Amino acid sequence: MTKLSDRLNRLAPSATLAMSQKSGEMKAQGIDVINMSVGEPDFNTPDHIKEAAKKAIDENYSRYSPVPGYIELRKAIVEKLKKENGLEYSTNEILVSNGAKQSVCNTVMALVNDGEEVIIPAPYWVSYPQMVKLAGGEPVIVEAGFEQNFKMTPEQLEAAITPKTRMLILCSPSNPTGSVYSEEELRGLAEVIKRHEGLYVLADEIYEHINYVGKHSSIAHIEGMRERTIIVNGVSKAYAMTGWRIGFIAAPEWIVKGCNKLQGQYTSGPCSVSQKAAEAAYTTSQECVETMRKAFERRRDLIVELAKDIPGLEVNKPEGTFYLFPKCSSFFGKSYNGKKIENSTDLAMFLLEVGHVATVGGDAFGDPYCFRMSYATSDDNIREAMKRIKDTLALLA
Repeated sequence: MTKLSDRLNRLAPSATLAMSQKSGEMKAQGIDVINMSVGEPDFNTPDHIKEAAKKAIDENYSRYSPVPGYIELRKAIVEKLKKENGLEYSTNEILVSNGAKQSVCNTVMALVNDGEEVIIPAPYWVSYPQMVKLAGGEPVIVEAGFEQNFKMTPEQLEAAITPKTRMLILCSPSNPTGSVYSEEELRGLAEVIKRHEGLYVLADEIYEHINYVGKHSSIAHIEGMRERTIIVNGVSKAYAMTGWRIGFIAAPEWIVKGCNKLQGQYTSGPCSVSQKAAEAAYTTSQECVETMRKAFERRRDLIVELAKDIPGLEVNKPEGTFYLFPKCSSFFGKSYNGKKIENSTDLAMFLLEVGHVATVGGDAFGDPYCFRMSYATSDDNIREAMKRIKDTLALLA
């Protein structure tokens, strides 16, 4: 019988990876596609980090590492959290994994029981609800749309909490919107959380350093929240190390022990060489982080300016990450050559097939009125992509 498990059949395929794959297939056919669908920096990993990896190979870091990661890397993460975030953790409260994606999944699998609810503000990263389903939990989606700058309010959070609520997943800076919760906004959410025993926050802070509004604020820093918070972070975005696959959690020791038990049974410790590279990323000069952040900020300003010049798009100004998430619902119901645009996924496919620009429809992120563009590409690509989008959308009537 060729039947996959019910557990697997609960999951939806990743829309971001699917769009990237389709654009890749078109490129292979010789079509000039500009890919703005994938969420990774276009910079190369800084040379001094690559040199640390080469040194690790020469020094024979080729064997299994401890499940939670090398102690040197965990010490470097502890120091980073203290220096940059004002947070005190021990190495026993750090678990290094194969990317922040595994860190998120570890946490959900370790804390959420069958039937328990996880509150996820929408728009959300595509994998959050799927991971909750994988754990047997119930995603509770709270709409936080364009008009409120894609940020959930304390009143919305309070209204969503039930006796079954186990966790809130909060991504700031946000993929896919670029919104950043201020310390004041986080305090408002924290006051609600502290009123409910047994409610935890998974704080996905992987875009921490791609921030255009000042110093990053972590909800774990708010009084009474450290013991309720699982910070997820890693090296992929800040250091252009997506393929190295190093993420971590910082959390109370009992949660880390649980995630360590889980990880020990299905992946063990992450790549030994990647860990030594990540250690160098955290312990050497941080100049490369600021250089890339400034480049992303310049591109943010460019894409916002160009997007605002496209009739029919509503555009906010992202406060972080490298995504623009414009509202496109004014095009719904319009057609071109017999193809009618019913939703944002239709629009993204139209832009790919006619305009040769790969984006991702907002349906995948829980917001059917918007679509996501990554500006982690060159200024020339941004200009050409936005010209194509403007010309292609003008065809709809």
